[in-house]
Amino acid sequence: MGDLAERIRIRILPALLTALGVAGLAAGLFSLTTPVAADPLPSGTPTISSTPTTGPTPPATPSPLITFPPIPSETAPSASPSTPSDRVATRVRVAALEIDLPVIKQPDPDVVPCDVAMYFLYPGDPRLAQPGSGLATYLYAHAQAGMFLPFLDESRVQNGTSMLGMVVEVWTSDNLRFLYEITEVRRHVPYDEAFVAALTAGREELWLQTSEGRGLQPKLQVVALPISQEAADPADANPEPRPRTCG
Repeated sequence: MGDLAERIRIRILPALLTALGVAGLAAGLFSLTTPVAADPLPSGTPTISSTPTTGPTPPATPSPLITFPPIPSETAPSASPSTPSDRVATRVRVAALEIDLPVIKQPDPDVVPCDVAMYFLYPGDPRLAQPGSGLATYLYAHAQAGMFLPFLDESRVQNGTSMLGMVVEVWTSDNLRFLYEITEVRRHVPYDEAFVAALTAGREELWLQTSEGRGLQPKLQVVALPISQEAADPADANPEPRPRTCG
């Protein structure tokens, strides 16, 4: 009887414990690899889609607002951790086209003011960023006199080839000036596709957008690549914006 108890203790019991451990590990792997359903978005939160949509139905009265398409869900690198988290674009100038505007965050999601350019950041999506981040910076303004109308006018002549090579200056709130060279003019970009290339670029770029018409009409995009950056006079970098309601 003593020999039987000894064999159970030495051989059978360890084997049983090993078998139970393997079963427990397998159960743990199943729990780790089983997808977990995401929490539902709060009511009214915009969704992100990787496929173009037709967008909302245009209002009966044409609107002067600059509209934005849905955001695709492809992943891309996040902004460089060395970029100050509070840096924002404050001024944009294209001297060759006599464009020189303060840059602000759009103050009201339903109203796009005149006499300023605006930077666009999609909430919760890090793929659009500020200058020097290593990602795309997206600025937009109305196609009106004193704003981004020269982009639209130039694009109508030989598809905007005269703009290639022009220098774009962008100042930031931490008193830096970034220089970019225009390398591409993208005409008639469908509303639903306007952000796709900017979001998936994964490198430092500057995108300047204006509309080719009202509401959900196609967009004009001017793309520029970085040349250099340097310290700037605070007075040059921080002009006083005076946004107004467009007439």
